[in-house]
Amino acid sequence: MARFLLIHGSCHAAWCWDATIAALKALGHEATAIDLPAHGDGTPPEAVTLADYADAILGALDEPALVVGHSMAGVPLTLAAESAPERFERLVYLCAYLPGDGDSVGTLRRAQDSQPLLPAIRRERGSPVFGFDPELGRQIFYNDCSDAVAEAAIARLCPEPIAPQEERVTLHGKAQALPRSYILCSRDGAIPPEFQRRMAGALPLADLHERDWSHSPFLSDPEGLAALLDKIAGATPAQTV
Repeated sequence: MARFLLIHGSCHAAWCWDATIAALKALGHEATAIDLPAHGDGTPPEAVTLADYADAILGALDEPALVVGHSMAGVPLTLAAESAPERFERLVYLCAYLPGDGDSVGTLRRAQDSQPLLPAIRRERGSPVFGFDPELGRQIFYNDCSDAVAEAAIARLCPEPIAPQEERVTLHGKAQALPRSYILCSRDGAIPPEFQRRMAGALPLADLHERDWSHSPFLSDPEGLAALLDKIAGATPAQTV
């Protein structure tokens, strides 16, 4: 049995993991998900920092766990692990931004050779948040989901604070020294698969797991995602505390 903490990406919240949590529990694991600040908890988005995201992750870790970060959550996940590596059994990056020292979500996105998100981003002048055009959400996030699942997810997307995505992380090797896995989604319409592969190059090849999934396998194939996480957990020695 393993413990999992699941962290959502931009404009999503803990709800996106419901089916995956059920699938992980069916396999005998403990699993939970959290809302990051300003993603449904009432926190004013203009007040949120990247450190707040990292603190929320750490606050949810009563015991060491395998922590899965999706998309932009790869950055606060790494920052949290840098601050308290003893709380993490493994970092799992699910088609996520995997930062090095000095990186941010914004710098990593701009380093991509292609920018599939840009046409879909919607922001009012001066607003501290952005969102995505619902007409483009299907092809970007949910291109292998059923119509019903995609439509329900698009209806639940929330505004995303901008400032934390431009904050850079300072890393001294503590997060990088932890066991880490990368799940590359080859049908991803948000973060180009070739860029995912470039980021995952920092990890041993055995810790790269490529699947024919969109950006949101927690919705399109939660049982398959749970099975892969079960496999990853089996390769992770349990910590004693």
